[in-house]
Amino acid sequence: MDERIILSPACVAEGAAHLAACEPRFADALALTGPLPLRRRKDGFEALLSAIVSQQVSVAAADAIWSRLRAARLTGPRKVAWASDDDLRACGLSRQKVRYAKALAEARIDFAALRTAPCDQVIATLVDVPGIGRWTAEIYAMFSLGRADVFAPGDLALQEAARILFVLDQRPSEKALRDMAADWAPWRAVAARLLWAYYRVAKEREGIR
Repeated sequence: MDERIILSPACVAEGAAHLAACEPRFADALALTGPLPLRRRKDGFEALLSAIVSQQVSVAAADAIWSRLRAARLTGPRKVAWASDDDLRACGLSRQKVRYAKALAEARIDFAALRTAPCDQVIATLVDVPGIGRWTAEIYAMFSLGRADVFAPGDLALQEAARILFVLDQRPSEKALRDMAADWAPWRAVAARLLWAYYRVAKEREGIR
């Protein structure tokens, strides 16, 4: 695998400098946001379960549900597999997300192998699990594996941040934003960090957990 891995704040700063030099609007956004966060997380089952929890709910709601799951010690594959649906629902998971959590626990993904797999293979492996769509897989590749050139154009906060920063008439579609992001290679994951940070400034709320 020859894909760049983001390992430290220096990597993020390098990517941000590249983006600011290539796109004046990114330079303007960076002046407002200041240095961008590393946002690296551990990989593995818990990281993916956390991503599933975050789907289609606010950051605050996801944090609350995750806190209840941790308190109940229901964040590991065996514990989730053995837990009853009622136990998981009591922590705040919807019926659909209970099913997704169970499917993830039963998938037996080789998380160590994903660390060195090509990004396309990572995405394909993850989206094969019920409940893991492309957004979740891209967030995992970005934050848990540190891939520098992954983007998540289906993310509503990224779409809204792009609308404001690039003065678009409307929020770009997933396809339109994916096409826009092609120009931000090889640092699309840093572009995402910058847009999330800009969203936080522009909207005064967090766009990603």
